Formats: sequence, structure tokens, C-alpha cells
Amino acid sequence: MKTIEGFRLRKLGNEYILVGESMALINFNKMITLNETAAFLWEEAEKGPFDANSLCKALCAEYEVAPEQAMTDVTATIDSWKEAGVIE
Repeated sequence: MKTIEGFRLRKLGNEYILVGESMALINFNKMITLNETAAFLWEEAEKGPFDANSLCKALCAEYEVAPEQAMTDVTATIDSWKEAGVIE
């Protein structure tokens, strides 16, 4: 998988949002907000092709989390990104 070109992560107060930087990507009916952990995963995903296993490993390396819980969280995050249309 990979992130769709043109989405940028921005910090807004204590939250993070994904912003479409071209008119084709802007949907004013939907704002994509991320918590700190999901923002970390997005930054990892932006580095290049990724899958659930690579993001799970990165999450375990960054935070004290059990691999099983990390995989559950990563899978849910990837599913929400697919639904939002920000990855392919």
C-alpha cells in the first residue's frame, strides 16, 4: 500500500489533520483527523510502500505496546484510511 500523493499531515492544536493540497483532493464535507499514534503511523506510511506488518513493527518500536494490540490498532487505522480514500 501507499499514501495518495497530495495529502499532508498538519498539527492543529492537540490534534492532527490530513489536508488535501490540490483542488482534486479537497472534500469540504469530510475532515480527516488523527490522534498522535495515527499521525505517527501516517508519517511511517509516507516513507514508502507499507503494509500492516511494517506499521506494526514501527509502532512497537516507538511505543510500549504488545504486538497483538499494535496489529489490532494498525489494522483499524489502515481500514479507516482506505474508507477515507487517502491510501491505495
